[in-house]
Amino acid sequence: MNNSQQGVRAASPGARPTERSQARRAELIATGRKLFADTSYDALSMDDIARQAGVAKGLIYYYFTNKRGYYLAIIEDAVAELVERAGSTHDLPPVERVQRTVDGYLRYAQHHQAAYRAIVTGGVGSDAEVLAIRASVRARLLSTIALGAWGREDIPPLARTALTGWLSSVEGVTLDWIEEQELPRETVVSLLVRGLGDTLRLIEEYEPACPAPPRQHY
Repeated sequence: MNNSQQGVRAASPGARPTERSQARRAELIATGRKLFADTSYDALSMDDIARQAGVAKGLIYYYFTNKRGYYLAIIEDAVAELVERAGSTHDLPPVERVQRTVDGYLRYAQHHQAAYRAIVTGGVGSDAEVLAIRASVRARLLSTIALGAWGREDIPPLARTALTGWLSSVEGVTLDWIEEQELPRETVVSLLVRGLGDTLRLIEEYEPACPAPPRQHY
């Protein structure tokens, strides 16, 4: 019996999910996140992945069906971490909350560059499922910003559109920053936070029900 057959038998299709199988799946995703951190999707074969993970290739096929399924699971896991970072500052004052959120966002992009590029550019050939993941990230980040700024998630369309524009600028700035690596992270945080302040003040002009924080805060 070869290694691939052993891998499939270890996780037979009729088996119910167990803590052990869930832990194995999580281990494979963690390994994949490291492999794809700075390596493009096309540059890694399933043989490469299995060899680096130290498992039979059949085991990866069992858990994720194919390379694309594995990649999407890794992206979804990365997104969960990114959104968790954004939402973990709710106990801080609003200004510090925004600064921490932006800083955590940049730190994530800096240390998971390939995954970040996939999230914000649509992944493999503008993959529709990765684009859907990106839309989910944006929606959750918008909710985090709205809660911090106005204490509510249900915001007028104009506010949503303006904040989406700011998020688009964040993505563009972040992509440039991780590519060029010319500016300190603290400087980029300051630029993006100031930009958010300008956006919130612009929103207030059109939507008085969405007041901006005092100018000295942003």
